[in-house]
Amino acid sequence: MVFTALCAREVRQVDICIYGATSSGVIAAYTACQQGKSVCLVEPSQRIGGLSAGGLGKTDVGRMEVIRGYAQDFYRRIGKYYNADKPMVTFEPKAALAVFQQFLEESGLTPLMPYRIVKASKKGNMLQSITVENSIKRGRDTKVTIVAKVFIDCSYEGDLMARAGISYAVGRESNVQYNETYNGAYLQPVNHQMPDGVDPYRIPGKASSGLLYGILKGKVAKNGTGDKHVQAYNFRITLTNDPKNMRPIEKPDGYDPSRYELLIRQKEKQPWKKGLHDIFIWDFMPNHKTDINNRNGMSTDMIGANWDYPEGSYKKREKIYKAHVEYTKGLLYFVGHDSRIPHEVRNALAKWGYPLDEYTDNDNFTPALYVREARRMIGRYVMTEHNCQKRIVAPDSIGWAAYNMDSHNSGRYVVDGMVKNEGNVEIRCPGHYPVSYRSITPHEKDACNVLVPVCLSASHIAYGSIRMEPVFMVLGETSALAACQAIDKHGCVVQNVDVKAVMRLFEDLERKP
Repeated sequence: MVFTALCAREVRQVDICIYGATSSGVIAAYTACQQGKSVCLVEPSQRIGGLSAGGLGKTDVGRMEVIRGYAQDFYRRIGKYYNADKPMVTFEPKAALAVFQQFLEESGLTPLMPYRIVKASKKGNMLQSITVENSIKRGRDTKVTIVAKVFIDCSYEGDLMARAGISYAVGRESNVQYNETYNGAYLQPVNHQMPDGVDPYRIPGKASSGLLYGILKGKVAKNGTGDKHVQAYNFRITLTNDPKNMRPIEKPDGYDPSRYELLIRQKEKQPWKKGLHDIFIWDFMPNHKTDINNRNGMSTDMIGANWDYPEGSYKKREKIYKAHVEYTKGLLYFVGHDSRIPHEVRNALAKWGYPLDEYTDNDNFTPALYVREARRMIGRYVMTEHNCQKRIVAPDSIGWAAYNMDSHNSGRYVVDGMVKNEGNVEIRCPGHYPVSYRSITPHEKDACNVLVPVCLSASHIAYGSIRMEPVFMVLGETSALAACQAIDKHGCVVQNVDVKAVMRLFEDLERKP
């Protein structure tokens, strides 16, 4: 690895540059190092491990057989962290962070963080370098240029891919585009939906008073219509009920109870039955902690507030991120303190607080915004619902997926005088299915030495099945093996990689103790 100074700018030269120390990025870096390659791992935030170390401790698996290779090793190490003799897929964020750090320490690798991409330099279709800057202390003096033979974009946003001029999509294709059934706009009556009769106006029955917070102007499109709308983001919230390890949920800055009026109206039509479980998916982690997710018509998802995030500037994204933080902290405070919430529900939430031993550099609040979907590459092969439902089987498997085709709501509108959510889809897949190598490789005219295992080439609805952390880890490993082969045998051209040889090596590594 070469380190030099050039015009107050550091230059690093490596075999492989991996952008994004997500679960996929850490596993990709570990794999490449194990294969003897020099690696620069770049992470824009101050924390490695992505969502797996950022609150998503209740792992969405689909089927356990998709967890293979170093992904399986990750969950096996999680088990050892808890002195268990088997892999564990439910864990605390700090446990995941410790295991990811273990992988990097064994690799002798220190990630470059917090650094984010500001420039990509190409010669023809060959990406030669990227320039990154410190995400917090911006300026020329903090910039680093990374020269590499192959680049792997493991970010949730696909920022390296976009800077490199690789084609991508944002939003939902129409059903017509790939002859699908569940893509595009989707209004359905049941799952994560508002009950009938919820009035949308600030003054009930008076449209001139304006819409309540969280309701979008405009009309719901016909089912199957394509658009640029993005499924909702949220935080997978970590709380604890251990009084010795807890700080209380206090009123946050910018708190505005009117943001949660829809919750009150929802419960007027849909009375409380299960307390906190009525409005939150309240999953339990080890050591008295939670992984809280969205449930029903109004919850932790900030529907419609993230459409500008995928292609937004860093400043725009920061604004959207802060809005999600304010909304989420405010929602927790509202449920625990507003007099219109039943006494027993408020008392139940009062037993929970932010864990003192998690996220110590972020006021103990979950730092990772759940970017469920941002950019999606338009690569040499587009995974669609036909793959998910096994009507079409990709012959060049580089990994496997199995989860439901899952999309959270994308919008909330007035429909027939009532509040309705639009975009939720939950369609079962019949079993695990292969993910095509061509879906993680761009068209050669776009870039010949870039791999994209996270923002891979898939339709919106197929991506909803693929976008699971264990799958991203497997794809991180196999993309790193493909990058090594491209460097050693194919002049760094990833499109020429022998996929079968990659998977033979993957299986050989699995068999090693």
